[in-house]
Amino acid sequence: MRIPFDSLCLNAIVHELKPFENAKVQKIVQPDPNTIVLGMFGPGEGHLLVSCDPVFARTHFVTKRYKNPQPLHGFCTQLRSHIEGGYITEVKQIVFDRILQIDFHTANGPRRLVAELMGKHSNIMLLGSDLRIIASAKTVGASKSHRIVMPGRMYEKPPFEQKPPLWKAKPGDDLKLFEGASPFLASLIEGGTLTAAEIGNLVKLGGYKPVLVRGTGAYPIALPDSSAKESLSIALELHFDQAVQDHRFTQLSQSLLAQLNRVLLAREAAIHDLEQAADAAKRAGKLQMQGELILAYGYSLEEGADKLDAFDYEDNPVSIPLKKDMTFKENANWLFEKAKKAKHAASTVKDQLVRIKEDRDAIEGLIVQIDDVKTLEELELIHEQAKQKRWLHIQVAPVRTKEERPYQGHKIRELLGPGGWRVLYGENSTANDYLTTKVAKPNDLWFHVRSATSTHVVIPTANHPEKVSREAMVFAARTAALNSISKHSSLVPVDYTLKKYVRKPRGSAVGFVIYDHEKTIDVDCSKT
Repeated sequence: MRIPFDSLCLNAIVHELKPFENAKVQKIVQPDPNTIVLGMFGPGEGHLLVSCDPVFARTHFVTKRYKNPQPLHGFCTQLRSHIEGGYITEVKQIVFDRILQIDFHTANGPRRLVAELMGKHSNIMLLGSDLRIIASAKTVGASKSHRIVMPGRMYEKPPFEQKPPLWKAKPGDDLKLFEGASPFLASLIEGGTLTAAEIGNLVKLGGYKPVLVRGTGAYPIALPDSSAKESLSIALELHFDQAVQDHRFTQLSQSLLAQLNRVLLAREAAIHDLEQAADAAKRAGKLQMQGELILAYGYSLEEGADKLDAFDYEDNPVSIPLKKDMTFKENANWLFEKAKKAKHAASTVKDQLVRIKEDRDAIEGLIVQIDDVKTLEELELIHEQAKQKRWLHIQVAPVRTKEERPYQGHKIRELLGPGGWRVLYGENSTANDYLTTKVAKPNDLWFHVRSATSTHVVIPTANHPEKVSREAMVFAARTAALNSISKHSSLVPVDYTLKKYVRKPRGSAVGFVIYDHEKTIDVDCSKT
């Protein structure tokens, strides 16, 4: 059983804190949203960590020096404003619960810090002289709880049933009916390790004998397979330093694997689609010929025919399937359109297929690395690598039904550009209009062929257009050129600017825009 930070642990820490009554609060640090560290000077220097982490809620002295992030957390700013420079007047545990109360005398008047160290419900609150909440590590609105924790609200004690303290239990009593009876502590009493009366003596007089059980936890009384420590704070710091690291390692590893596997699945789906497109591109000539044969022989077909039997240009017999609900001309036009799309896609499919396969292989390699790493530092390096590659927040979506398609069903295509940059473009004027006016953000890069009809192309930049590589910009410009009336030209000028410089005049046609602050990239469309 994992050793918890329970009411007995908190009481032992309160005994360690008692000598710091009348100590001055010299420094306050908040290294993360759930943790504060109070630097105090009294009978020496002490640094008290208080954490309302939902998994590792606790308080104890620490030897490690923590730093504030920049910018400061808001709670830290309030604590500094109200209690830094003040003096601790009283430290106590509320009843025999996991609630720590520290009172301060400050230039602003009396202040109180209340730390409720109760698992996922843990919180740290700063109260004024009228016991109204000045600030808290976590705010709790009316939608989450009847007990609202927000600045200006009166502090309310946790709505738990009032119970007698555990040391008042008698042999044979149901320990669940007493305050402070954690399952772990109850098991020690029931197993004969100590009695409720002995707990009462420890709570009143101290005399704890703290120990560390490696990999399991720290506790203020002797346990089997434990090593004695000078203080419970020392034992707790040793335990939680490793426990928090292990937890972060597990959480980060699971999160990374889940996200990378989702991206890997998306890449596989994209490769499948591209391979189908590549096969279709190879059949473009055949589709064109079939359409021509249908036009040539269509007048001889019977109404409702489901195939055309004819001879191709080399006098070989062919059988061409037909859609019964279409006329022969509609069947021919349908095949011509498929051939046109296949030819058009051929110019980008090959490059995309190579790039996405390389991306897939790199993701698979990173997943193998995650299985081999042993330290949190190594895992964080892999996380940063995946983040730089944009694998943690960018996914090429698998094929979806019409109702599930993004962009509200508009025909907006997404390509994977060099460096993992997403490149979006519209397939028609309506999609272009939606892409530019609804999808693109002010600092996204926007591309369009100069003085010619072309698709609108956007590179989402997450507000950092300066980070987009030249290769990705050339790729986007080439996408605009290949989806324009100038796609057969040897030199196509493509303008690009930030989307905030693109405007749609009132009453203008769908897809029509004007822009300024542009620069130009010349694209050679003759290169495949």
